[in-house]
Amino acid sequence: MHLRIRIPALHERIVSAREAANWIQDGMTVGMSGFTRSGDAKMVPLALAERALGTSDTPAAPFQITLMTGASMGGDVDKLLTEAHVIARRMPFQSDPVLRAAINRGEVMFIDQHLSETVEHLRAGQIAPIDVAIIEAIAITETGAIIPSTSIGNSASFAILAEKIIVEINLSQPLSLEGMHDIFVPGKRPHRAPIPIMSADDRIGTTAIQIDPAKIVAIVITDKLDSASTVTPPDAETDAIAGHLIKFFEHEVAAGRLSNALLPLQAGIGSVANAVLAGFRAGPFRHLTMYSEVLQDSTFDLFDAGILDFASGSSITLSSKKHDEVFNHIERYKDKLVLRPQEVSNHPEVIRRLGIIGINTALEVDIYGNVNSTHIGGTHMMNGIGGSGDFARNAYLSIFTTKSIAKGGKISSIVPMVSHVDHTEHDVDIIVTEVGLADLRGLAPRERAPCIIQNCVAEPYRSMLQTYVKEAQVRGGQTPHLLEKAFAWHTRYRETGSMLE
Repeated sequence: MHLRIRIPALHERIVSAREAANWIQDGMTVGMSGFTRSGDAKMVPLALAERALGTSDTPAAPFQITLMTGASMGGDVDKLLTEAHVIARRMPFQSDPVLRAAINRGEVMFIDQHLSETVEHLRAGQIAPIDVAIIEAIAITETGAIIPSTSIGNSASFAILAEKIIVEINLSQPLSLEGMHDIFVPGKRPHRAPIPIMSADDRIGTTAIQIDPAKIVAIVITDKLDSASTVTPPDAETDAIAGHLIKFFEHEVAAGRLSNALLPLQAGIGSVANAVLAGFRAGPFRHLTMYSEVLQDSTFDLFDAGILDFASGSSITLSSKKHDEVFNHIERYKDKLVLRPQEVSNHPEVIRRLGIIGINTALEVDIYGNVNSTHIGGTHMMNGIGGSGDFARNAYLSIFTTKSIAKGGKISSIVPMVSHVDHTEHDVDIIVTEVGLADLRGLAPRERAPCIIQNCVAEPYRSMLQTYVKEAQVRGGQTPHLLEKAFAWHTRYRETGSMLE
């Protein structure tokens, strides 16, 4: 334990998860570590749910909190806290079906934020301050600094800004992670200095979160593993999407706009993004770099294939099989990785400077290139915008991928008008489906529509959209639409279960 908690006096603060949870009271704002199911608090949240529901020997003690994280939590934490009615307000991202349902019933107030912005709002006092931060760590240093585990997310700023800190020391997370983190926290506006990252492999901060150890009120010991990634393997459609992108990048290299090393890559979490990255193994590109949020299975596949030289992210989220392969040989990758706070990994200044190629996933896209990545039918939240907006607005190339149809062909992912806009046509350069790729750069709306329809839409929806555009152009306008028919496909699906006529 002296290797994990290097200030002897802090050993006296080791308590059970139930005792630690008593520091959290009704109405508090709690910041928890965790970014896409990795490095998340694992024990104290469960004790909070247990306290709210009661046990055979303790009565229920209902209470509610505002819960902030980096992104999604693992271990069913959001599910259990929702079922215990502990969460009143949640931000900035989630992916749990039970919490999602509570959000869509209006029981939990969900604030869907760009992932780079949450701690900016905290730092400026624009939202309620953090009362208690719960941070998973591999160790506490001799100076009281907290060494995070497999993610940083918002943990650094939560710990710095919180009044009190609970640390979960996770013995299942290897001490060899020490040195992989790069903790840099931007100063307050308007006089902050630039973030001095000039390439993906730059290190500009410290390897641990520098805090006053007096703020650590409790330490909980755990050995729970991160939740495994649920990413599914590539299929014919995702392979086709990857193939279209590889061909596009080859064209960009031939045109002299890119080299065979491309520019730093960013890819959102999920099956399509993972498959697209995996597709680079079959391409001609070498000495690639990543400046992204989540480093997933495909990142390490590219390392092992000798294609990827370096990856910067905010978390490592892996399948069970890949987790064992990576963490049993972490020294093999240690000089090729850096983990940063999400406000740095997603910072517009750095994204714009490095010329990131951003590859993210859309729920639906409309004929002019507007993208919906969050809401089903314009009303029901899925997960949240995550970091896609941070990258889409500022990337060298902003690419969105989606399968052209869903639900066995009953839904078209390309529609006349998206039912909710997360990324406007001004921020979207490339749309890719298994059908093909639409390069929207330099195209006016009237030129974008036929490009998207011809290249990205499967029949019979292609013919339906061509008819829609033809009728809309008769009515005229810079961006022709038939407002009385713009959402007819969504309405038809709601009423009949299919967008088909």
